[in-house]
Amino acid sequence: MSHHNTRPSSPLTILLAFISALSITTAHASDKKHESEQGMKIVQQQLSLMKPELQQKIKALSPEIKQFVAHVAAKHSRKSDTATLAQVMQEVMADYQSMAMAIAMDNGEAAAEAAHRLADHRLPRGGLLPYMPLEMVTTQHLSVLPAMEEAVEGGSMRLAEAAKKGDMIEAAEHLGAVTRGCVACHQHFRGQPGTSTLLRK
Repeated sequence: MSHHNTRPSSPLTILLAFISALSITTAHASDKKHESEQGMKIVQQQLSLMKPELQQKIKALSPEIKQFVAHVAAKHSRKSDTATLAQVMQEVMADYQSMAMAIAMDNGEAAAEAAHRLADHRLPRGGLLPYMPLEMVTTQHLSVLPAMEEAVEGGSMRLAEAAKKGDMIEAAEHLGAVTRGCVACHQHFRGQPGTSTLLRK
């Protein structure tokens, strides 16, 4: 029967580990604060482009939703002064199709690149909120956005990681999750595109 000598960690080792963990936590908190400040600055710029009725709706949102809107604004590195949401969605669809084709062709690099583009899709002029029906710019309706962001953009990043490893089966599973997130968002905010109010039901 063998015995292993287990020496207790020295006070210095424990102290160094604590300092290291504290430094990481402090750096993370600093990054979050910087992101929040940057996001709020961008949101203020977006608000200046909006009509008063939309500004009032946004000001009435809960602090949590306002924080999420700021998080989205800071997170996306690509922003447009001219593109509409429909144009951005065309770009997203192109990246989605590129992901699907690359997975089918076992091209991990191309799938990962398309997934990164989708996750960091361009933001339209004024952000996302001006393109939603005014009556849906409420805390209740917008409370689904964090889960949808996690499904679509988080799923895209997980797809990219799987594709980089060459695991196309896992990448395809993440593509399914991204698809569900896209469809859920469309059903909630948009409905079927191109419908006409001039047709009988």
